Amino acid sequence: MTPSRTGIIIRVTVLSLLGALWLVPVYLLLANAGKTVQNYSGSTLWRPGSLGDLWDNLSHVATGTDIPRALVNTAIYSMVAPAIAVVLGATVGFAVMVLKLRHGFLWFFVIYCGSVFPLQMLVIPLFDSYSRLGLYDSLTGMVLIYSIVCLPFSAFVMRNFFAGIAESVFEAAVVDGAKTVRIFTRIYLPMSSSALAVVFILQATWVWNDLLLGLILTQSDTTRPVMPVLTGLQSTEGGGASYTVVLAAAILVSLPTALLFLVSQRYFAKGLALGQY
Repeated sequence: MTPSRTGIIIRVTVLSLLGALWLVPVYLLLANAGKTVQNYSGSTLWRPGSLGDLWDNLSHVATGTDIPRALVNTAIYSMVAPAIAVVLGATVGFAVMVLKLRHGFLWFFVIYCGSVFPLQMLVIPLFDSYSRLGLYDSLTGMVLIYSIVCLPFSAFVMRNFFAGIAESVFEAAVVDGAKTVRIFTRIYLPMSSSALAVVFILQATWVWNDLLLGLILTQSDTTRPVMPVLTGLQSTEGGGASYTVVLAAAILVSLPTALLFLVSQRYFAKGLALGQY
């Protein structure tokens, strides 16, 4: 049934208003990041700043803060850890749904239980165990914990995706003489590329925006992620006088995830329909 012209107008109007409302914080961020400390106040909150002041604030962030090093650390965590979790999650889903692993649901349930308890409950045990094992304040330790935290969701999505693939695909590959590893890497992984992309994007975004684990398990500039550094930037810069610099830093921190969604939106849209490949 073709929608009426009035319905289309109402729908476009409502979506436009919601989009404009969603963009208000973005405007405020950009407008106030391009101001000097003297020009920043409650009365000028909605007044846009200048590109020159914005460039000066961004330059100060790049040269006078620890944000650039923290961005590199976070890029490592948000690329390596989700990639490991996606591969392991696909392996779990393949073993449970395709290979019919004995007690497979029990193993899957054990893995998925990792997402049942909030991270706040695990902070003290994690801090204690990392200190004892020498993983505290290390790149390896952060990649390890992020991979573990991302694994349950990855396994859950990939298990559901593989459940939608006909068993005849695996049976036909076995009849053709393909080994299990070859079936997994040459057939099932390519078929699930859209689902893998969605899981990776979502988990990479979560790792990028994480504050708790980075704050608790790191200390030095060589390992600390960007969110704890951004949180501490205001106090290290001198209280309220640094608001414009903090806002400029927030722009730099937000750009990578925004670009990730823009570049990969085609895969993200396909992957939302997990039954299509």
